[in-house]
Amino acid sequence: MEERIIIAGFGGQGVMAMGQLITYSGMIEGKKVSWLPSYGPEMRGGTANCNVIISTEPVGSPVVVEASTAIVLNKPSLDKFESAVVPGGKLFINSSLIDRKSTRDDIDVYYVPATEIANELGNPRVANMVMLGAYLEVSNTVEVESILEAFGKVFGESKAHLLPLNKEALEKGMETVKQVQTDTV
Repeated sequence: MEERIIIAGFGGQGVMAMGQLITYSGMIEGKKVSWLPSYGPEMRGGTANCNVIISTEPVGSPVVVEASTAIVLNKPSLDKFESAVVPGGKLFINSSLIDRKSTRDDIDVYYVPATEIANELGNPRVANMVMLGAYLEVSNTVEVESILEAFGKVFGESKAHLLPLNKEALEKGMETVKQVQTDTV
């Protein structure tokens, strides 16, 4: 098993945190992992993406050129990374911020209104966790329990009080992707 993931959005959307959570979760589960961050010229508000590989075999390179999955949180990221998904792969789109549909007909596309759901939960900063929940429901790459365990490693004890809200956001993302019509455009 090897899952090659590109996660992309604006700086400040939690792109790197999503990647770290998946990576730490893979480590917790005894899998081989890599995480490669990439930032635009400015951190918050600039472009940000990361490459994550979760595998049962050693990872040869941390660079993801052909992704089995792309998770995009904004339109520039969709424009840039939609073509990187291999045929038969998965594309997760934050439909709250992206007003166009995928142009691909050879991949599974999931439209998740992550920002809208996060606002309903009372904190727009958990949109990334909504997207992560949607991804986990479809992919089963790592277990939700591993993500929750990894939360403390990624965010530290000072953020432990945010775990219940983040867990709820994960669950909402999982529920949403079950309900959302899967489009294979």
